[in-house]
Amino acid sequence: MNEFMNKHSGKLFALFMTIVLSTLGYVLYLAPVCGLENKFIYLLKEYGYIILFFWGMLEGEIGLVMAGLLTHTGDMHLFIAIFVAGLGGFAGDQVYFYIGRFNKKLVHKKLRSQRRKLALAHVLLKKHGWPIIFAQRYLYGLRTVIPISIGLTRYSGKMFALINLISAWFWASFTIIPTWYFGQEILIVIHWAKAHWYFAIPIAAIVAGGISYYFHKVTDKTFKDKHANRTTQSKIN
Repeated sequence: MNEFMNKHSGKLFALFMTIVLSTLGYVLYLAPVCGLENKFIYLLKEYGYIILFFWGMLEGEIGLVMAGLLTHTGDMHLFIAIFVAGLGGFAGDQVYFYIGRFNKKLVHKKLRSQRRKLALAHVLLKKHGWPIIFAQRYLYGLRTVIPISIGLTRYSGKMFALINLISAWFWASFTIIPTWYFGQEILIVIHWAKAHWYFAIPIAAIVAGGISYYFHKVTDKTFKDKHANRTTQSKIN
């Protein structure tokens, strides 16, 4: 049984999340209100903590922002929302870690196109140690790769779990608390964006594209520096 779980943990996780998302979609369809937006709000208010946990597993900041707004409106409790979101983020990274730990051959086979990111993750872990586990949620493009790559190493599972848990609660607090505090201002911006979507969509696309480009350049530079250092070291030797 353990061998089966270890060998197919990645597939089981994907199947589990598919079932969860399908169930939420079905509940959304049956929501006793009209309009997609009202259905979504109803779903968040009725099943907010459950959705937040699974959204946290997927590490989506949008879910944390929604939780922050619901704490602002009184539909969620601030500290419970942080606790649940953090647990979800912790659980997601633990799954990725153990996928790497028990499915090494499969990971190397399936992530051939991600070999560059896996190599970079190993470099970051070797260079920075445990802080990279704490910071990996903010390294866009590497958020899933880093826990998987750490699982491929001999890094302590207990140490990873401890740092991961603290990091997950910090990550949840870092987004939910400011959103809760500035909730009214954020709601005003959301209402403006809904009324002026023809301005809001291009602005959002430009900001998202700029962030993606920035992190891509940083990742590319780090990988090139690592390659240059290896080349220099081999010449010296």
